[in-house]
Amino acid sequence: MLHEVINWLVTTIGSMGYTGIFLLMAMESSVIPIPSEIIMPPAGYLVHEGKMNMALVIVSGTLGSLFGAYVNYFAAHWLGRPLLVKYGHYVLIREETLVRVERYFAEHGEISTFIGRLLPVIRHLISIPAGLAGMNHLKFSLYTLLGAFLWVTILTFVGYFLGENQALIAQYSHQIVLGLLVFSAILVAVYWQVKVKVN
Repeated sequence: MLHEVINWLVTTIGSMGYTGIFLLMAMESSVIPIPSEIIMPPAGYLVHEGKMNMALVIVSGTLGSLFGAYVNYFAAHWLGRPLLVKYGHYVLIREETLVRVERYFAEHGEISTFIGRLLPVIRHLISIPAGLAGMNHLKFSLYTLLGAFLWVTILTFVGYFLGENQALIAQYSHQIVLGLLVFSAILVAVYWQVKVKVN
């Protein structure tokens, strides 16, 4: 099944080109569950085959991620907050909780958005609390782009060096996720240490 999905993605990306990468990664960054681990490695393989350009693949994937993140951001900002304020108490979400989320993102939105882009599951959802809190657009764009760029670049190079070997891609993708979890934990620890010293 995975082999068929990979083949379909290689064909789709090959036929749609950089637009296909942009659209698939935009879907991956919103609420449509398409794992980026099966989008970017095939694109990297096409780079290896000389059919695509590495820089354009990474830019397309990164910008697609930002676009999808903004879909969630604006959906949460325009639809989520008014609904939560009006009906949240029915599902045990009080306005005070929403205010705390907004305050948290005002203080720690940068690190949360950046690290969130590197972590499975959270990657799809981190834009929602950012949108609810009305996080500054420049900060949201910058840290989303940084996190997405790092993730997209890693996956593209995995595909470039491993080609169509799905077993190795899956194995290395899991190892990369574990490595990013460790990196994120260290980054958060350093961030809090700096915050404590500053305050």
